[in-house]
Amino acid sequence: MAFEITGKLIEKFETQNVSDKFKKREFVIEYRDNPNSSFSEMLKFQLTQDRCSLIDAYNNGQDIRLWFNLRGRKWEKDGNVNYFTNLEAWKIESAGTTTEPQAASSLPDSGIAAAAADELTNDLPF
Repeated sequence: MAFEITGKLIEKFETQNVSDKFKKREFVIEYRDNPNSSFSEMLKFQLTQDRCSLIDAYNNGQDIRLWFNLRGRKWEKDGNVNYFTNLEAWKIESAGTTTEPQAASSLPDSGIAAAAADELTNDLPF
């Protein structure tokens, strides 16, 4: 299942050659569920194999939009079991500047909303 997220690129790490056949590169984005909130999440993603260079075109501080898959694995050593979850990115693009939706006051007034509001206030049981 694919997911999509937009955030600010905070840090890019060097490509790691985990084995002769596997390489990965990690990066961190800052994500805010609510743009007006002072609370943010720092999320670490990884790129693998031929996708490691996808992050090269972007600079720290830049807003990016990315698509990723959730990957989970079970790992057992010496009788101890651990579970790992990875956020594996597979597409990245610049988020650029987004345009804000028009404010309601700048939309043409059709009169329908005002009439509906009057009907709602007249139907109150008290």
